Amino acid sequence: MNRQQRRAAKQTGQADASAGAIGQLLQAGLDLHQRGRMPEAEAYYRRALKLQPDQPDALHLLGVIANHDKRHAEAAELIGRAIARDSGNPLYFSNLGLALKMLERREAALAAFDRALALLPDFAEVHRNRGHTLYELGRVDEAFASYDAALVLRPDYVDVLKLYAVALRKERMLDRSLVCYDRLIVATPDDADILNDRGNLLVDLKRFGEALACYDRALALMPNYVNAMSNRGLVLRLMNRFDEAIAVLTRALELSPDRAEVHNIHGNALQGMKRFDAALAAYDKAIALKPDYAEAFNNRGNALEYLMRFDDAIASFQQAIALKPDYADAHWNEAILRLLIGDFENGWLKSEWRWKCPALGLVDRGFAQPLWLGDEALAGKTILLHSDQGLGDTIHFCRYVPMVAALGARIILLVQSPLVALLSGLEGVALCISSTDDVPAFDLHCSLSSLPLAFKTRMETIPSRTPYLRAPDVSVSTFAAERGSELRVGLVWSGNPNHGNDLNRSVPLPTMASLFNLPATFVPLQTEMRPGDKEWLAQQDNVLNLTDTFKSFADTAAVVSQLDLVITVDTSVAHLAGALGRPVWILLPYSPDWRWLLGRDDSPWYPTARLFRQTDLREWNEVIARVRVELAALAAASARLDVAPRH
Repeated sequence: MNRQQRRAAKQTGQADASAGAIGQLLQAGLDLHQRGRMPEAEAYYRRALKLQPDQPDALHLLGVIANHDKRHAEAAELIGRAIARDSGNPLYFSNLGLALKMLERREAALAAFDRALALLPDFAEVHRNRGHTLYELGRVDEAFASYDAALVLRPDYVDVLKLYAVALRKERMLDRSLVCYDRLIVATPDDADILNDRGNLLVDLKRFGEALACYDRALALMPNYVNAMSNRGLVLRLMNRFDEAIAVLTRALELSPDRAEVHNIHGNALQGMKRFDAALAAYDKAIALKPDYAEAFNNRGNALEYLMRFDDAIASFQQAIALKPDYADAHWNEAILRLLIGDFENGWLKSEWRWKCPALGLVDRGFAQPLWLGDEALAGKTILLHSDQGLGDTIHFCRYVPMVAALGARIILLVQSPLVALLSGLEGVALCISSTDDVPAFDLHCSLSSLPLAFKTRMETIPSRTPYLRAPDVSVSTFAAERGSELRVGLVWSGNPNHGNDLNRSVPLPTMASLFNLPATFVPLQTEMRPGDKEWLAQQDNVLNLTDTFKSFADTAAVVSQLDLVITVDTSVAHLAGALGRPVWILLPYSPDWRWLLGRDDSPWYPTARLFRQTDLREWNEVIARVRVELAALAAASARLDVAPRH
């Protein structure tokens, strides 16, 4: 071997020794790294760099530690140097993408993830991180495609299933989100957090019983899990099981007294029990713990409204809005309170926020044609007037339709299917259709509930002429026979059980028992009855039940038009009787719907209506007692008259 060969062999030996030393250092560092001993691991990686300053694995591993320690810019620089030496390692690009993502350089991160996948298409973790980055960029469909790719590679990839489930819930793809949660439960059956989150999704789906079961399973695993307790209390409140809700929320507050959101939910449950002063104290506690808690200010406003402290309630709603200017629920609550106290000018304007309230569930039909709110001339134009709230609201606000027609417009009226037959004959309507029909061409549109705003209605200008509806010429055979002098009284005691205020406005049917021993024939006017109601009515001798013959509101109107009186809680039948110009007694809770105003027993909206309000006792027995006295007097007067037969 000559001198040159000996020198080359020596250098090769030194290089081999150096490479061996670097390898040992990197392996020792990696062992410490995997055991979570980051500072010691970093020291080994830096010793390797002293032997070879551009060693790519050492640079990359130092970058991983920097990223872990939230030194993201340093991490990106170190891993970038590693890639400059070795651009064929997908793990380098994967971790570079993570560092860039943490620096909010999402497009650059996405490019790094794409390079990693070009080198290793089956890299499940990169598909996961790429999907999360795409979702943060608002590229939802692409994000979900990446999550799907990760799950093809690893069907039980828990982290991806979690991200996917949360994203699907945010996008209101609730059924698909539930599929992810179900897969998570299979993969991790003892994860209390996942059970809790699945319960929250089931609440969104209004599957309250199943949600409750999820929270119960979570609490079986973690008995002091305050989040699950709080959510369980929320669901129990939604199920009107207020005593149970208060019990579990009280326990949650014992464990965690400084949780503002639990105090807020506790306040809501107390409101359900009509313990408004206690609810107010709960909201005040929530706000003391979290002064920027807009939702608690909004709920506090509701409690103050029930306590008839209207100025304070408005101030609380406005505080919620100051904290969260786009808070539609608070705007809407302020609107209906202003309408209740007669501040129509501000109330109608604010009520337009209803379109953005998730709880109301209004459908914005997204018409391309311009919205009409009273400013544009209508002569020669076709305008679509469409229902936007409940059946009662449609009947209430359709009084404005003839006023729109008087401005020279041709009117297409779009309403709920049960009202089409009744409202087709409304003055000024050229065509009445339902939401399932094709909508003909039109120039402008306005929702029925916005017409008071368009006409700038004030208390003194309420369009109160009745009747503005007429019952169709429908023969009701039971009513065709001649009748004697006994009163015929229509009766409605409960409304839609899903209505947000049902607990306050509906009356248990047996509470009305004292009315049934009067000389009158009672005609139920509601087609949906609570459990036991039909059986209770069947035991009364003076009930004429025609509800099986009701196919639409036209049939109900035909019956109402032949009654002497309608007694009803605040439901659509109250509006129907008022719109037909028939005598109607309306039973109202202490804090009533806005249109019945305050402190009066008549209605400027319906001249034939008489209002029977709860007192501050907030119970129905006293109201029914007053109704019975008045009905007994009316029945006695009727018995002295020779009442002509109706046909």
